[in-house]
Amino acid sequence: MNETALSKFDELHVISDLHMGGRPGFQILREGKRLANYIRWVGRQRADGQVGLVLNGDIIDSLAEDIVGYVAADQAESMMTRIFNDQSYIPVWDALSEFVSQTGRRLVMIMGNHDIELALSAVQRMIEMRLAGSDAAARGRILFSAEGAGYSCLVGPARVFCTHGNEKDSWNCVDYGALFDLARKQNAGIPFDPGTWHPNAGTRLVKDIMNDIKRKYAWIDLLKPETKATVGVLVVLDPEQIGKISRGIPILWDKIRGSLRLQGLLGADESSVTDPAAVQSIALDQLLGPNLLESVGSGHSTPVRDTDEMLLEAEASLGKPRVTGLHGEQTLGWGQLVWDRLTGVDRPEALRRALKDWLQDDRTFEIAERDTMFQTITSQVGAGVDFIVTGHTHLERAIKLNAGRCYFNCGTWIRLFRFTDAILDTPEQFGKIFDVLMDGSMQAIDGAEVEPGLPLLMNRTSAVAIKTEGSAVVGELVHVEGDDPVSRKVVSEIRRS
Repeated sequence: MNETALSKFDELHVISDLHMGGRPGFQILREGKRLANYIRWVGRQRADGQVGLVLNGDIIDSLAEDIVGYVAADQAESMMTRIFNDQSYIPVWDALSEFVSQTGRRLVMIMGNHDIELALSAVQRMIEMRLAGSDAAARGRILFSAEGAGYSCLVGPARVFCTHGNEKDSWNCVDYGALFDLARKQNAGIPFDPGTWHPNAGTRLVKDIMNDIKRKYAWIDLLKPETKATVGVLVVLDPEQIGKISRGIPILWDKIRGSLRLQGLLGADESSVTDPAAVQSIALDQLLGPNLLESVGSGHSTPVRDTDEMLLEAEASLGKPRVTGLHGEQTLGWGQLVWDRLTGVDRPEALRRALKDWLQDDRTFEIAERDTMFQTITSQVGAGVDFIVTGHTHLERAIKLNAGRCYFNCGTWIRLFRFTDAILDTPEQFGKIFDVLMDGSMQAIDGAEVEPGLPLLMNRTSAVAIKTEGSAVVGELVHVEGDDPVSRKVVSEIRRS
């Protein structure tokens, strides 16, 4: 793209993963007042300059709403009306409205994987009306990026690229073709057929499984990121979810099948195996993490005749629903094995091990950690981009690539667990918080402490600021603190040479 076509700012502020959605008691954004006052603070910067505010994905959370199905197509208007009028979020929408009413300001709303309805014209028009009413100038200061391409602009001479990051996440990638076909049909007056919509694995995990478990264990939504080890935690909390988990994570079946092919264990017709014990081991390894697998034991004597019988054997004794497997509708055989093993394991120990698997290699507190998101995104961004900013993982990052380039992840505005190796490495330490986790309520979690004065939940509301300072351009990872007024604590500063 010719850089003369890019918007140019004196300052750009980026926040991500606000997750405005869900009714009271089901909400994970608690800092609405702080967020509103931060937005107002941004609006006051560079009174005579150009200031941009980027909401870098998962702005709303339709997956937390009471919608039928996986996308709020026919329900988009009622869903947005409810979110606009929710007392927790009204201050945020009011602050955004004030922001776009000011000259020299630009609001950019990038779609993530929890707010795919931003691609629908009806939703965009409702947001424009809520924020700007009939003020054409204010409407012109609102820009939507809902095609998966992110947003590029200039801050001084430096080029900035913002993207949510889910487009490179196999769990949460969006089928943009199907989404735009839905938007086109809505504009053309064609009724939505829910049967034609195929959600990704992450969406099904949240809607079909996590939302059910969240009603008892409200804290489950604060564990990020969503990986295959998620399965272990969910099964420990509620073993009866085994059958639903098999339907909710179809990507795992592809991974299992691929592993069988790579190791020469799956016949050409995908109906026979050469080593049944090895096949079952691969299947369990894809579904449970190593720590939990150790607790349930690796040995078994279950005879397996072929792939379908191993993965999709009858589970009538558990009354599980039928699922679609490698060869049509079957029921899930490995579920019996996992069920039998887990129900014989001490529950605190099983949960401790499952959480270790979930958070294995998770560098939540290490802002310079070059995680998978960093590696994937930076490898696919041109050398001419000076500042790369992502979200999605909820894990803040500030990494200098070279003298002139850097990478940021702007984290999240929802709370995060302060699980550490010290808590999870020994049953004795984990036992101190197990009862709080089993209570399940956010009230119990919010009041829990790892040790005196150190809360279990970390209330870290993060932002990225990129601004000109004389002839230089500086990037900052900051923590927004307080409520009124807000303050900013600079965690990391990277100066473009």
